[in-house]
Amino acid sequence: MVVGIVLILLIVGSVLFHFLSPWYFTPIASNWGAMDDTISITFWITGFVFVAINLFMAYAVIRYRYRKGGRAAYEPENKKLEGWLTGLTTVGIAAMLAPGLFVWAKFVDVPKDAAVFEAVGKQWHWSYRFPGKDGVMGTVDARHVSDKNPFGMNPDDPNGQDDVLISSPELHLPIGRPVKALLRSVDVLHNFAVPQFRGKMDLVPGLVTFIWFTPTRTGKFDLLCNELCGVGHFVMRGSVVVEDETAFQAWLSGHPTFAQTSAQAAGDAAAGKPLYAVCAACHGLQGEGNPALNAPKLSGQGDWYLKRQLKYFKNGARGTPDKDVFGKMMAPMAATLGDDAAIDHVIAYIKTLPDNPAPATVKGNANNGQRLYVTTCGNCHSPDGRGIQATNAPGLKGMSDWYLVTQLKNFKQRIRGAHPKDLYGPQMASMAAMLGDDQAINDLVAYINTLR
Repeated sequence: MVVGIVLILLIVGSVLFHFLSPWYFTPIASNWGAMDDTISITFWITGFVFVAINLFMAYAVIRYRYRKGGRAAYEPENKKLEGWLTGLTTVGIAAMLAPGLFVWAKFVDVPKDAAVFEAVGKQWHWSYRFPGKDGVMGTVDARHVSDKNPFGMNPDDPNGQDDVLISSPELHLPIGRPVKALLRSVDVLHNFAVPQFRGKMDLVPGLVTFIWFTPTRTGKFDLLCNELCGVGHFVMRGSVVVEDETAFQAWLSGHPTFAQTSAQAAGDAAAGKPLYAVCAACHGLQGEGNPALNAPKLSGQGDWYLKRQLKYFKNGARGTPDKDVFGKMMAPMAATLGDDAAIDHVIAYIKTLPDNPAPATVKGNANNGQRLYVTTCGNCHSPDGRGIQATNAPGLKGMSDWYLVTQLKNFKQRIRGAHPKDLYGPQMASMAAMLGDDQAINDLVAYINTLR
């Protein structure tokens, strides 16, 4: 009797939990409402079967519970009952599978008027490519992939010269317009998934897969990798911003084409020398850094990274939190560089400075730090710490170790990486959180000091 009552309570509790639970699908934002309908059908069928079977079990336990003197009737088979069970099971399974087949037929049938773009996955970030004015995307090849050409664009293909390259985890799409995403991975298996869009698809190395959908409401939605792609899988996040056509075109026009990135002229070191005078007061005449003034080493650092950080200081992505004392000191210095040309010039001059490793000042266990480096830093910043532009990871080796410690702590405390304009900071903040305490940070940086 007790078992029967427990079964009934289990049924009632499960049904109430399903209907009263706050955990359910996020509100849909694409044309794939049929997927929700299919899952709802599955819930109703399996829910009915769950309730029916458990109610029957409860009935059987109570009705045929042990009674003194009672005897069980032996009935080895019942063809009529077996026929009913087989027929009902067949109908139930068909009812669950058939809607999915209809949805899949639409899922692989891309509308002819769908706009096309490419999403590229790499441990652990997203980047995107849109066709230019000719509406045709150029060819790509893994042999062309490099720091300067992370998409692997074929430089000899005229169709690719006007392709728009988005080296950012944020993707914008126009509302109400079907889009087809060509999915490509340059390393391991990834997955393109936006919960509000319902559909998802794997990115398979060596293949180009696809997914299509029509955004149906504006907003900003999380883009996730739903395949375990390595130790940094949890930080492989992006966002999809759905907006009106005008805003989308404005966003798209703000990014360079392949031809523009290939033709970007380097800054003038001679013009940058007088501009560097402002920097030299703290960072040193040779860009060697000065810990007494909390100024890190600049020489030897990637020009693309220096440029991005100077822009961050100028637009407020860095140096605005009250706890970022030294960042707030740097922000007005960056403001003395009037435009992008001035930034290019001063960085060109910094590139002429000797790249002498900064002196080691941090004490830690380099052996312990090696394990931490491999699991948290190596894939983005490279095993030898030289940095990789394609993963937006700056060089670490030879840099000011005290500055690395400070910034890792800033990332952990969200002093850095929390500003909405800092597109890469949140990922770094999540990675820094893997370092349990100050000793782990010191061990890690002590190992980086061995990468000379």
